[in-house]
Amino acid sequence: MLGTVQSSHISPVFVGRSAELTALGETLSRAHAGEPRALFVGGEAGVGKTRLIQEFLGRAAADGAVVALGGCVETGADALPYHPVSTALRSLRRQLGAELDAAVAGQEGELARLLPELGETDRGRPETDGRARLFELTVRLLERLAADRTLILALEDLHWADRSTRELLSYLLRALTDSRLLIVATYRTDDLHRRHPLRPALAEYERLRTGTRLELPRFDRTEVRRQLAAIRGEAPPEQVLDRVFERSEGNAFFVEELACSILEGSPGGISDSLRDLLLVRVEALPDEVQRVVRIAAEGGSEVEFRLLATVTGLAEDELIETLRTAVGAAVLQPADEGESFRFRHALMREAVVGDLLPGERSRLSRRYAEALEADPTLVRSEERAGRLAGYWFDARDPARALPAVIAAAAAARGRHAFAEQHHLLERALELWDDTPEELRRQSMRQGVEDGLGPAISPDMPGDFVDLLAAITVAARLAGERERALALCKRALRKLEGDLSPSSRLGSSGGDPLRAAWFWTERYRLVRDLSRSDGWDEIAQAQKLLKGLPPSVVHADVLTHAAHWSVVHQPARTALKTAEQAVELCRMTGAEITGLAAQHTLAWLTIHSGDVEAGLARARDVCARDLEPGNASVVLNGYGNLSTALHGLGRYAEAVETAEEGSGLAERYGLPNTASFIDGNLAESLIHLGRWAEADEVIERALGRRTVSVRIRALIAERRAELALARGAYDEARLRIEESESSSTGSYPEPQHTLAMGRMAIALAIADGRILDARSLLESAVGEAIPFGHHRYGWPLLYEAAAAEARARGLAVAEPGRKAAVERIRKAMKGQPEFVPLWAAQALMTRAELLTAEGRDATAHWTEAVAATEQLEAPALLATARLRLAEALITQGRAGSRSAAGELLRQAEAVARELGAAPLETEITTLAGRARIRLRQADGEAAPPLAPAASLGLTARERDVLRLVAAGRSNRRIAEELFISPKTASVHVSNILAKLGASGRGEAAAIAHRLGVFDE
Repeated sequence: MLGTVQSSHISPVFVGRSAELTALGETLSRAHAGEPRALFVGGEAGVGKTRLIQEFLGRAAADGAVVALGGCVETGADALPYHPVSTALRSLRRQLGAELDAAVAGQEGELARLLPELGETDRGRPETDGRARLFELTVRLLERLAADRTLILALEDLHWADRSTRELLSYLLRALTDSRLLIVATYRTDDLHRRHPLRPALAEYERLRTGTRLELPRFDRTEVRRQLAAIRGEAPPEQVLDRVFERSEGNAFFVEELACSILEGSPGGISDSLRDLLLVRVEALPDEVQRVVRIAAEGGSEVEFRLLATVTGLAEDELIETLRTAVGAAVLQPADEGESFRFRHALMREAVVGDLLPGERSRLSRRYAEALEADPTLVRSEERAGRLAGYWFDARDPARALPAVIAAAAAARGRHAFAEQHHLLERALELWDDTPEELRRQSMRQGVEDGLGPAISPDMPGDFVDLLAAITVAARLAGERERALALCKRALRKLEGDLSPSSRLGSSGGDPLRAAWFWTERYRLVRDLSRSDGWDEIAQAQKLLKGLPPSVVHADVLTHAAHWSVVHQPARTALKTAEQAVELCRMTGAEITGLAAQHTLAWLTIHSGDVEAGLARARDVCARDLEPGNASVVLNGYGNLSTALHGLGRYAEAVETAEEGSGLAERYGLPNTASFIDGNLAESLIHLGRWAEADEVIERALGRRTVSVRIRALIAERRAELALARGAYDEARLRIEESESSSTGSYPEPQHTLAMGRMAIALAIADGRILDARSLLESAVGEAIPFGHHRYGWPLLYEAAAAEARARGLAVAEPGRKAAVERIRKAMKGQPEFVPLWAAQALMTRAELLTAEGRDATAHWTEAVAATEQLEAPALLATARLRLAEALITQGRAGSRSAAGELLRQAEAVARELGAAPLETEITTLAGRARIRLRQADGEAAPPLAPAASLGLTARERDVLRLVAAGRSNRRIAEELFISPKTASVHVSNILAKLGASGRGEAAAIAHRLGVFDE
């Protein structure tokens, strides 16, 4: 729009800052070498941050770097979420064109929330997982663009940044790896009061390995001299230097302003007021130019040329000449390639705005709002709602402001900017009482249609309670849970107060449907805040809905109620609740909630005994095509299905499911979900004896970006399990403590307490603390193991029974032994055994209890070994073989020594291969005591082998062994038997364990010698 205009008031020579430029250059070099970096440049207003960054970016661009610049807006930041990032991405798209479009291919719908030019925004539910995906995809985009070039993302005026921008920046700094990206951001130090939100954010950025802070000092006297000389074209007289240095105190911008006043012959009495000093240059402009400058100041940090023309009423040519004068006087400067204009320095804009009268400001804001309503194309589409809301709010016209603010809040939610949505809705709350009732209803109805918040009831009344509902959800999604809970309570009081005494419904609301919705929100919040387990809240919601027609609120409440039962008290009645929830979701069209309800019903169906029907239901959910609305539920379903398969002892299937789900979540852009699924994957790998692979999966899970506290607790539990099995007890204690501190809270769930109890008992026995083990069992189990937690209950009971058996003969253990054994037997009653894994664990537990009582457990251990041989659990099988060998040796019957020796050799081979040090020690100790040789010396005949029938190979394992003997690879075996290579690998591992073979060749030889194939 305007050509370059050089002002004589600005130094044409870059003065000083050599140390700062060196620091910037060093940081750029590190980024250029593939180490992403971030540098935060702070300093007081006017000290020269922008000039320094411009100099640096110019040099970097000359050296081949791609530079993208974005600035935070001074006012209305909450109405324009992600503005600096969007501006920078727009700059990148102009520079890179098709390359950027190719980099976002397939993700346009999500990234359009940041850059609308990419296309239509995905219409999925705007929940927290959606925002996490947006952040992850932004990181991936920048990593792709900075893979083969140095990319600089420069963000100015971070002190004005909206919360979503700060959080996205935090994610970028944590997540970026192996890219040539440099982020440079500036901020004002003098604006950072104690409660400024950037203060803790900067502290966090600096703690990260990628972030560094750089404080910009004022100029010293020598540098002020050089700056004045550059502006004047000659060295300044000493008295001028003294005067300028004294008044400016080395602030570069103030030096320019003082130099300008002196050069233009201003009387010596320049005002001591900063505002007056800043206004000197504006007041020297012609009246018409001053008018345009004042109008531009009220328009915002940056005002579009067409919008300014509309508000000023000037013809295009006239406005261009007016702006040329303001630019020449170094008051305004072109931005966005001349399509918009901004003040050369924000301090000058602040001074101009401060000089406007209150009525003048509101009138100008109204003119901006009216211009934008008349022609929405005057600003970019993603800014329109936010700018209009800001203008109408500043115009102090509630009737026009409320609809605009609600529309802006809906737009913010559509961009996953929940903090900004919350702020805008709080502003709507301020405007509510001053707005006509019918307009309120219309605004809320339109807002709900635009995605503002929940449509609680079909008729959508659009009253004050609906506004409270929208703010509650926004506050919860923004992480402001205390505020959300307070709003819930306020809404419920309002609903109750609307009732007449004769129609009052208990202690709940006059509109039971909406009251039930708020009780469900309270359920979520009290659980998140660890105020309670949530049962009172969800029970109250169910009570309110009795007798009402079916609705999406019914479906949601029943789905939560069923899930609560699964987690806390999964009684058999929960199955009926889950079935009702699934049916209600179908009837009311609540598809996403229906998927969650199906997960819950599948789990309850499995544990009620109909295993295959439950698994089929769970698989049906996982088979859905991934969409923005259902991705979170579907991908979490893979984790739930894998853990269900694991609990059934179908570890190989669990591994396949988890690997598929983890890969999908990673590709879809939900790394936290991928790490959750990997936690389940690691558990199944541990039980399959693939410990090295489990270690790799755990490292992968922890290495992903921004792993949540809950997932870290899950991973810590897996690491504790591995450490226990390997005998690294100190590490196990550390990991258990880490997991408990993150996952239990005030209202722990049985799936955590039972698992933690089992490992705590194992540690107590390793330390010889049998009395502590008994206390731990009582604490973990209480009256009984809850229905539906068999997968956690059986291992816990076995550990407790094994502890009693190992402690037999200890004087300290004798007094309470009988009661302890009876407690375990009591807990076993009612525990289902219809799954082969549970049946095997039950047999092993009973055998240990017999041993603890000093009775012969040989028959039970024989059954237990036969049962575990049918499983995919080499460590469990080795344990059962060890215990059977011990029973045989203890009884001393004819031929038992030979059988015990074979069992011990098989068990020792597995323990040695796994690295299960405690198990191996037990085996070698027993063998030494019984004088049984575990391994043959060189040249010595091999120990006699057990009969082929006693090896416990399943029919499928014999098929696999036949192909192993034929020299087939796992992949070839998989192809011939129509199974996956991973499953083939599992079968081979189980075969080696059962045969006690060290490798595939030895396994084949053993099979031929025993005539396995002849059978």
